[in-house]
Amino acid sequence: MTFITRCLTALTGLMLSFGALAAPLELSGVKLDESIDVHGAKLQLNGAGIRYKAVFKVYVAALYLDKKAATPEEVYATPGAKRISISLLREMDSNELGKSFTKAFEENAPKTEMSRLIPGLIKMGQVFSGQKIMAAGENFSIDWIPGTGTVISVKGKPQGEPILEIEFFNAMTRIWLGAQPVDWKLKNELLGKPS
Repeated sequence: MTFITRCLTALTGLMLSFGALAAPLELSGVKLDESIDVHGAKLQLNGAGIRYKAVFKVYVAALYLDKKAATPEEVYATPGAKRISISLLREMDSNELGKSFTKAFEENAPKTEMSRLIPGLIKMGQVFSGQKIMAAGENFSIDWIPGTGTVISVKGKPQGEPILEIEFFNAMTRIWLGAQPVDWKLKNELLGKPS
């Protein structure tokens, strides 16, 4: 193999690897951008995965942060904007979805913080109860915006007033990253660990 052939082969391999990195991630037909803009902050995809209940695919979850985090503690400590994005893979009753989040929220929230978190939990319940049915393909997001609070958006539209305390956003994050996550495999995937 000549020097020029080796250089061309290496260059082609390098270009292919950059092309693979630039391509958006796709899980069960849901395309996830490697980076997004959340209220003026550029966030990168920390990890994503599929939530299973028994053998059924329920939703695709993605975690976006301003810098990579490999542990739940690093996610909670990240000072900038953050986003948890949920894209449904099947139709769901919003009350059922809200109840499952509330249960996981309560199982993972520090008991010392629960009394302060109840007003935010009630607001979150109102958001889901107002939706009735969420169809496959629909999306909602939970954003932490410094100086504003936690904003829950359904189909791209913010719902209700922001929840001011960072403890509420961190408690929401514990649904997926806490000591008793809704799905252990998904927890690892959101933290960018191989499943």
